[in-house]
Amino acid sequence: MARCDQCGNDTDRAFRIEIGGRRLTFDSFECAIEMAAPRCEHCDCRIIGHGVEQDGRMFCCAHCASHDGVEALRDRA
Repeated sequence: MARCDQCGNDTDRAFRIEIGGRRLTFDSFECAIEMAAPRCEHCDCRIIGHGVEQDGRMFCCAHCASHDGVEALRDRA
């Protein structure tokens, strides 16, 4: 049994993800996304796809980046 680092559930179906040398344990992708995925600086949604980044600022898409004055970014296809 392993305990989820996000919700605390103790389960036999847990999985581990290593991020930046830190090992995290989760019982679901939902918990992994909630704890590990960055948030868009404009709309605050979780970025679970490629997203876009400039100068350390993360956005879910170029549209959101443009709303925050970042015009040079383009979505990845």
